[in-house]
Amino acid sequence: MTQSTTSVRTSNNAVIQDWQPEHPEFWQSQGQCIARRNLWISIPCLLLSFCVWMLFSAIAVNLNKVGFNFTTDQLFLLTALPVVSGAILRVPYSFMVPLVGGRRWTAISTFFLIIPCIWLGFAVQDTGTSFHVFIAISLLCGFAGANFASSMANISFFFPKSKQGGALGLNGGLGNLGVSVMQLIAPLAISLSMFAVFGGTGQQQADGSQMWLENAAWVWVPFLLVATLAAWFGMNDLATSKASLSQQLPVLKRGHLWILSVLYLATFGSFIGFSAGFAMLSKTQFPEIQILHYAFFGPFFGALARSAGGALSDRFGGIRVTLVNFILMVLFAALLFLTLPVNGVGGSFIAFFGVFMMLFLTAGLGSGSTFQMIAVIFRKLTLDRVKARGGKDEDAQREAVTDTAAALGFISAIGAAGGFFIPKAFGTSLALTGSPAGAMKLFLLFYVICVVITWFVYGRNINKGLATKKSR
Repeated sequence: MTQSTTSVRTSNNAVIQDWQPEHPEFWQSQGQCIARRNLWISIPCLLLSFCVWMLFSAIAVNLNKVGFNFTTDQLFLLTALPVVSGAILRVPYSFMVPLVGGRRWTAISTFFLIIPCIWLGFAVQDTGTSFHVFIAISLLCGFAGANFASSMANISFFFPKSKQGGALGLNGGLGNLGVSVMQLIAPLAISLSMFAVFGGTGQQQADGSQMWLENAAWVWVPFLLVATLAAWFGMNDLATSKASLSQQLPVLKRGHLWILSVLYLATFGSFIGFSAGFAMLSKTQFPEIQILHYAFFGPFFGALARSAGGALSDRFGGIRVTLVNFILMVLFAALLFLTLPVNGVGGSFIAFFGVFMMLFLTAGLGSGSTFQMIAVIFRKLTLDRVKARGGKDEDAQREAVTDTAAALGFISAIGAAGGFFIPKAFGTSLALTGSPAGAMKLFLLFYVICVVITWFVYGRNINKGLATKKSR
């Protein structure tokens, strides 16, 4: 252990050559301090990524107010494209940390987000900007959503198995707060002239009032610069996390990868999908309510619950927490039917809002617990597999870390797809029947299936070696 401790102490530069978080002496003496520093720099980088990822949800609703003439379908497409591109890009992003290094990739991927922010700020000031240009910018905003995959994979390298649930829950949960932060800051930013010196001229609305729509994009640029510098100078690359693409790709052959992807789609997919579609759905069911005054609460509760989900999973086991959580999601999805108006009559917004907040809460909680399951289950299965073929303990640990990081990133890509399918399902159900009930029936059925999967694949094996509890 002396060698490990010395290597860390003398590696004040970017790269740490020897990293052994599973060794208690190493972890207590220096490991946890370094891991926490990397975590607390990673969190604001990821939070800003979520702000940029959801940027068009604040921009699109105001484009026609400042002189553009886009159809409703076009505006909905602009809000959906970042989610689609972000989900797709999470696949390659999930492999980048072992290839490039966590410090380097966090800094590079954070700095890149300045490009769509600056471009969008200028584009909204010219009503001659074509729809295709906005499509290109919205796709670039999707790169922000992809940062989640690499960020979570990177943090998983720093923490021991017993601490991963809490660490990943904090990184993902506080990072997810970017959705609420953007929804709070953007409306305030567009009401003020903050960047006139940089070319922010503002726009005249039909009622004669002034709006500085470019500020919704430009307000994040200074923070992105600071976060980039913090990542570059404050984070670390771990030499032990290095792995080639060929070493990471075999994780795609693991059956548990696809099973856990379904569970994560139900949890994080619900969180990001509800975040994208809640305001629109509320407006169609309760048009008299100014829903934009309340829309940020759902993502806020869900993001905080994600951190709690990781911590609870470290304490009680990710399988147990996930199973109970899915049962609650089934309950609240069923209760939602009782709150909806029928043919425009009846319904209760207070009950609707309350039940939906609980769906946000359980979606966030489940996002944290399923991610903890992924980390612990993949680590254990990989260790068992390598040892069964006679591999050394050191090789087993290295392969387990590589497999776990790749799995976390890839599964996060599947989960992000919910951000597109849930609003689309609501829209299709409303178009066909005039009610979102059809979409909610599908979600309810999906949650029931997830209860069954969690129990039969993992729950029955809690006492047979697949426990994801800290003490085991």
